[in-house]
Amino acid sequence: MKVTKITHPSPKGEIEVYRLDNERGGIVEVSSLGAGIRAVEVPDRDGKTANVALGYADPADYIADGPCMGKTPGRYANRIARGHLQIGCDVYQLDCNNGPNALHGGPDGFQNRNWVGEEIPGGVRFSLISPDGDEHYPGTLTATVEYRWSDDNTLDIRLTATTDRTTVVNLTNHTYWNLRGADSGSVLGHVMKMQASRYLPTDETLIPTGELAPVAGTPMDFTEAKELGRDIEADFPALRFGKGYDACWAIDGWEPGRFAREAVRISDPVSGRVLTVGTDQPGVQVYTGNWLEGSPLNRDGRTYHDYEGVAVEAQGFPDAPNHPVFPSQLLKPGETYSRTIRFAFTTEA
Repeated sequence: MKVTKITHPSPKGEIEVYRLDNERGGIVEVSSLGAGIRAVEVPDRDGKTANVALGYADPADYIADGPCMGKTPGRYANRIARGHLQIGCDVYQLDCNNGPNALHGGPDGFQNRNWVGEEIPGGVRFSLISPDGDEHYPGTLTATVEYRWSDDNTLDIRLTATTDRTTVVNLTNHTYWNLRGADSGSVLGHVMKMQASRYLPTDETLIPTGELAPVAGTPMDFTEAKELGRDIEADFPALRFGKGYDACWAIDGWEPGRFAREAVRISDPVSGRVLTVGTDQPGVQVYTGNWLEGSPLNRDGRTYHDYEGVAVEAQGFPDAPNHPVFPSQLLKPGETYSRTIRFAFTTEA
């Protein structure tokens, strides 16, 4: 594995971009800004390599971007209703930056911080210390994101955190994928299959109602492979609320520590590229890039349009702190939050 580093100036300080080259010509670029993915170059069925991760031309354009492109949102990824957080008898009011709700840790969440990077065997580690009271969350949280890139074009992401005071944490990766090529247009022809027979219905602000509903007989059913765009215009609450898919599915058979090797499988019939997502997280938020319009310029010198990328965000359930029946996202002193996400790239005929 060859690791090289270049730096870029920004209002957040010097951004470090690491390039990971494996022995088969696969390339990953990761950035200290938001501990995020900037590019993933892998071959198609004919051996032609292309970048399949959406990204911007200027590394500084990732600061405070609406799509949260490729980055690690936190301290709590996804939404917390009305910014209301209660831990024991203590109540905290988080900043509401997504209509009436708190999203991705607040306006200055982890995705907008410049993390500290260092090379590790097979990859890169980014570290961040979030002080007590940061974005109104309790406890000093020390978080790390490790990226390891293998010669078989598998990218492993390990997310860890510790705290000195009971808090909540939910970390994920927010890369948008287009397996035909990052700047090739709509992903609605991609085919997806999920190991998820239930999803989390929400209100119109995308806050879960607290139930886990069966996908059978609804447009949310991806237990058998189908195109992302087949049902996306159906008259169904989840699709109306999000202008497309922006929902969390519960991974079948999940229990703490269990790793689902094929939680999600996405393929592109044109290029033959396949992305398999494995994780030990309880849920996966799939977002079809419904609001990409107006994003910063990409490497082709244009903005992305809606539905040109799909984010597959393995994570804890949104608003879990307000739903005791959901898997807990509490982290206590002396414990270590540790989650893994695996993006494996292959091809098919």
